[in-house]
Amino acid sequence: MIVSRALGAPRKEQSTQVSTFWVSSQHNAGARGWRPAVFRMAEWDADLDHIIPSSILPPLWAKLLVGFVSLVCFARSYDGDFVFDDSEAIVNNKDLRAETPLGDLWHHDFWGNQLSSNTSHKSYRPLTVLVFRMNCYFSGGFHPLSFHVVNILLHSGISILLVDVFSVLFGGLQYTSKGRRLNLAPRSSLLAALLFAVHPVHTECVAAVVGCADLLAALFFLLSFLGYCKALRETNKEGTQSTFWVLLSILLGAVAMLCKEQGITVLGLNAVFDILAIGKLNVLELVRKVLHKDRSLENTGVLRTEGLLFRMSLLALGGTGVLYVRWKIMGTGPPTFTEVDNPASFASSMLVRAINYNYYYSLNAWLLLCPWWLCFDWSMGCIPLIKSVGDWRVIALAALWFCLIGLICQALCSEDSHKRRILTLGLGLLIIPFLPASNLFFRVGFVVAERVLYLPSAGYCMLLTFGFGVLSKHTKKKKLIAAFVLGILFINTLRCVIRSGEWRNEEQLFRSALSVCPLNAKVHYNVGKNLADKGNQTAAIRYYREAVRLNPKYVHAMNNLGNILKERNELQEAEELLSLAVQIQPDFAAAWMNLGIVQNSLKRFQAAEQSYRTAIKHRRKYPDCYYNLGRLYADLNRHVDALNAWRNATVLKPEHSLAWNNMIILLDNTGNLAQAEAVGREALELIPNDHSLMFSLANVLGKSQKYKLCFIIVGDI
Repeated sequence: MIVSRALGAPRKEQSTQVSTFWVSSQHNAGARGWRPAVFRMAEWDADLDHIIPSSILPPLWAKLLVGFVSLVCFARSYDGDFVFDDSEAIVNNKDLRAETPLGDLWHHDFWGNQLSSNTSHKSYRPLTVLVFRMNCYFSGGFHPLSFHVVNILLHSGISILLVDVFSVLFGGLQYTSKGRRLNLAPRSSLLAALLFAVHPVHTECVAAVVGCADLLAALFFLLSFLGYCKALRETNKEGTQSTFWVLLSILLGAVAMLCKEQGITVLGLNAVFDILAIGKLNVLELVRKVLHKDRSLENTGVLRTEGLLFRMSLLALGGTGVLYVRWKIMGTGPPTFTEVDNPASFASSMLVRAINYNYYYSLNAWLLLCPWWLCFDWSMGCIPLIKSVGDWRVIALAALWFCLIGLICQALCSEDSHKRRILTLGLGLLIIPFLPASNLFFRVGFVVAERVLYLPSAGYCMLLTFGFGVLSKHTKKKKLIAAFVLGILFINTLRCVIRSGEWRNEEQLFRSALSVCPLNAKVHYNVGKNLADKGNQTAAIRYYREAVRLNPKYVHAMNNLGNILKERNELQEAEELLSLAVQIQPDFAAAWMNLGIVQNSLKRFQAAEQSYRTAIKHRRKYPDCYYNLGRLYADLNRHVDALNAWRNATVLKPEHSLAWNNMIILLDNTGNLAQAEAVGREALELIPNDHSLMFSLANVLGKSQKYKLCFIIVGDI
């Protein structure tokens, strides 16, 4: 009953004292600290009573509910495989292996490549890689189960933490009654946290192991924000205490950035919160005074907050320092991307670039609003370029900016300070974390990426919750609104469960994208690759051909298609495809090697040798190419050259069984039994359980009349 009465309309006869902790406050000139002011939060929050019952408002119950719902949404992905980018970032990443020094993590990118390399994507996330490595250590290897469980728990923890964050952003309430303090999470913060927990656009971050980077960055982003709020609470105490929390907030922002680059944007949100929400800067009033050349800053709120300039200076210096260190570590400047990664950024016309960038923003907004059409990759023709203002898709740009400008005007011009607060902070949380992906400051390596919407979606959920509150206040059909909100929660939860199932293995994931992005060449390529790995070459050829048709410069599809055609003895077409691939990308070492194999099969030995040599020139450490070069020399009876080539293969890859075996057989066939025996013993020391090596060595020992050793080896087989 205490809760219910506190949330209702104010009654003079009540003895309960109601105060807001994080809402606006009035600060008298010369006074230290904050003087709480009763806000309209309780009245506005009560409008959501028909949606969120008051009986579940205590923070513990609210957080348990949010955590449980978030687990339900994504629990289905717990036993999924490593899919898509997971293999490259986890299984093939040498930085996750115990023999790699921990210090290498600070010099490599997210994929285990040297940051100084021109081919590096410059994705510097050492703390995420460290978490992956710890996961491998404690789980005893590369088991996807443990990685998926960590992601699910991280999302659940972030959703729970957002109950507190939204309480701050909406204006958390503290009630004191009969000597007891009841810290109640507003209904609005609970509803916003629920909307966030069940948003289907988060599936990529949670169900894909590499999404751990986004989750960790979000976790420290929110902790940094709450730390900064703690600094604001301490302003009425010792200044050093407040400074400590500001510095801790900056440190947590740097940690978020070391998990994923997007994390550093929390410093911008902290500044916006301090200036507009706590400092109560009235932008509209400030503009009016500037236009009227009024130097007085009264009623603008810009000087109301004690220590504001000092905190802004700390944030600016801290952010600049962190970004400078990050830039120095990156080494060779920004990463290099290709036109297929982000075609709009390569358009020659600035107008075309601007139109397409804004269209991408509208697509991101649509994914937040209607997250039904989700795809693991949006590149390679999935979203054709808009090349003129006559394209009907320009309507999406107009709709986006109509809504944004309307919200911004409401945030700046509304007479209701509570409305200004929520709209401003909601827009800040929506836009600021998205800025690194906007192409405004630097070119990014994607068109649309669902994972970058993880943090901005929190701002969207905040704005959506505010919208529901406004609708509830101005309509009598409150039950209809309640049913609509519950319907959204249910449908999004169902969509999360379905989408999590699609991320459990590559076949389902790739096929799910065919209906969303049928023009995406990479989707067809990945479906074909998955079929080829399963031995279904006929179906794989069909998808590879479609990938090449959609993108005639798709060299990886040409290479894979050429390989299958080579295995099916369709050598002429295979040679044409591989020749075209190396013409388009002259440094494509794998295509050069495969072209050499085809030319060797066509008895064009000189051309094959040249192709192998070109492949090695572009990739010096290429054991498979040395192995194939050795086979070519063996066919030409150039035995010494063949042995040298195979020896190079074993030096680069000591476990290269085929190269060892070919050396033993060639030495055996040429009568060099002693040398063949020595090579065989050397090989078995490195690969002790290889039956083919044992068999070849046994033959050599038999010819050398070393029957005892021969019987021992044969017995081991």
